[in-house]
Amino acid sequence: MYKKMRLIDIVRITPEKLGEPKKESVKVALQEKLEGMIDKKLGTVVSILDVVEVGEGHIIPGDGAVYYDATFDAVVFTPVMQEIIEGLVVEIVEFGAFIGIGPMDGLLHISQITDEYISCDSKNARLMTKEMGRSISVGDKTRARIVAVSLNEREPRDSKIGLTMRQPTLGKLDWIEEDRIAKQKNKTQAL
Repeated sequence: MYKKMRLIDIVRITPEKLGEPKKESVKVALQEKLEGMIDKKLGTVVSILDVVEVGEGHIIPGDGAVYYDATFDAVVFTPVMQEIIEGLVVEIVEFGAFIGIGPMDGLLHISQITDEYISCDSKNARLMTKEMGRSISVGDKTRARIVAVSLNEREPRDSKIGLTMRQPTLGKLDWIEEDRIAKQKNKTQAL
């Protein structure tokens, strides 16, 4: 889930930046410090939008920089348990698919795609169902539910988001539309 948040942090402005407009220098320093950072409570800081207020500067002896308290608006992405998200398949591996959901990727394990048996076609980079012959490959649009979240602040690449599509109205968007049309057709034939 994307959120706009008002945050407060201390930012270090190096001596060469002290002649520039203060708000602009603080915004650039905040972007360098925080954008892409993962925090367990906040999620991933996607963008620093605006610096609302800059406090008085503080100097630490022996350091030529000035430290400012800054209040700013930022966009953050927080993966929320049970949230339904849409994303694109970015990679196919033997054990499932990685789905791009905003600034992070979630793992859709092979066991969480469908009830059918699924095989991996490594040569064509796709996962195939046995009975219906459906496939998932890179670039496909999907709808899934977040079922596990483990954010690692120290090693962001070790963060994990688990996904499932084994529920009604979840899956590859093409499959959802096919199922909707088939269900509607069955209803009209029953009448």
